[in-house]
Amino acid sequence: QVQLVESGGNLVQPGGSLRLSCAASGSTLVDYAIGWFRQAPGKEREGISCISRNGDQTYYSDSVKGRFTSSRDNTKGTVYLQMSSLNAEDTAVYYCAAKQGYWCTLPYDCMGQGTQVTVSS
Repeated sequence: QVQLVESGGNLVQPGGSLRLSCAASGSTLVDYAIGWFRQAPGKEREGISCISRNGDQTYYSDSVKGRFTSSRDNTKGTVYLQMSSLNAEDTAVYYCAAKQGYWCTLPYDCMGQGTQVTVSS
C-alpha cells in the first residue's frame, strides 16, 4: 500500500502563498487520483481539491476556488497544492489522500499524516 508524505506547511502572513507537496514513500503516485483535505481546530475535515490520475481534471471546493491550484508531476511522483491569498480561515492541518484510479472517490486508499499551515501576522 502506498504511503503518503505531505510537506511544505509553514507559518505565513495573510495574503501570502505556500506550496504543499504530496509524495509517496516507497512507491509512486502515477496510478492514483489525489485529493487534498484540511482540518481546522474544532472543525470537521474538509475536502478541498481533487486532481485526476493524469492531471487533466481538477476539482476545488468553493472555499478555495480561485486561490488554490493542484498540479502533479508524474515524472517525479509528486502532487502539489499551490495556495495563494491565504487568510486566517485557511489555518489547518492539510492532508493528501490517494485513490487508485482516475478520480477521487470514496473511500480513499490511504491518507498522509498531514502538514500544518498557519496563517497569521
